[in-house]
Amino acid sequence: MENAPVTYQNNAPQNFSANVMSAGLDNINQGTVAIEASRAIAEAQGALILAKQYPRDEIKAYARVIEACQRPEMAAKAFYSFPRGKETVVEGPTIRFAEELARCWGNFDYGIKELSQDNGKSEMQAYAWDQETNTRSVQNFTNPHQREAFGKMQVLTKQRDIYENNANMATRRLRARILAVLPSWFVDGAINECKKTLAGQNDMPLIDRVKNMVVQFAKFGVTQEQIEKRLKRRIDTMSSDDFIEYIGIFNAIKNGESKVAEWFETDKNATATDLTSALKGGDGNGNL
Repeated sequence: MENAPVTYQNNAPQNFSANVMSAGLDNINQGTVAIEASRAIAEAQGALILAKQYPRDEIKAYARVIEACQRPEMAAKAFYSFPRGKETVVEGPTIRFAEELARCWGNFDYGIKELSQDNGKSEMQAYAWDQETNTRSVQNFTNPHQREAFGKMQVLTKQRDIYENNANMATRRLRARILAVLPSWFVDGAINECKKTLAGQNDMPLIDRVKNMVVQFAKFGVTQEQIEKRLKRRIDTMSSDDFIEYIGIFNAIKNGESKVAEWFETDKNATATDLTSALKGGDGNGNL
């Protein structure tokens, strides 16, 4: 069962660890909990004091994030896409994009905590905290120790598998918590700059980026014909909006968040080799 995210403003730093204290930690030594709680309170108070002593320069912060978004490597990792049903496509900023924004903004803490682990599930928390304004957003949720494999739910027993599953589920909430706390003008400006970079307005022409993208898709067995069939026209007619959508699809497949079959129909006639030889305009470095 998952709790709805909550955003707090101007709370006393003692409340920062309140969720940890009340998260059903019956199996943890209470003395250890008290020590950790005291340490967390002291760290929170120190962070607030430092943030007040060294406030951010919003103009410099914005300049930093715009400069970061002008780098093709950063822009290529900024968006994701995944299918929901037959018609709906869900898309948005990635966790890597959100983390870069937090770094550029400064005086900002975020992270994931496992509050408890028992009976085949973990109690998790994702949070983001602007230490300068003392605004934070927190989401607690329960994550079962299982994942889907070959159409069936597989129970996880190895600690490494449990850790990776928890981290995967938590990063999605963390992304939302970071974006909930950052100013909308800061986020929107960075998104627009990344789109300009992806569209080739900051460096490489769009057609060259499209060619590189198609070559990278070939590594997952996706041919030019499959892409054009989904696009319903030739790839050289791609607009910047089309390109951004396909970058999101590529990232979702690359990160294991969706499968090729969810996006493209099987094409048994064309091969990845034919595709690569047909597109000689790529940079050869695997860059989109």
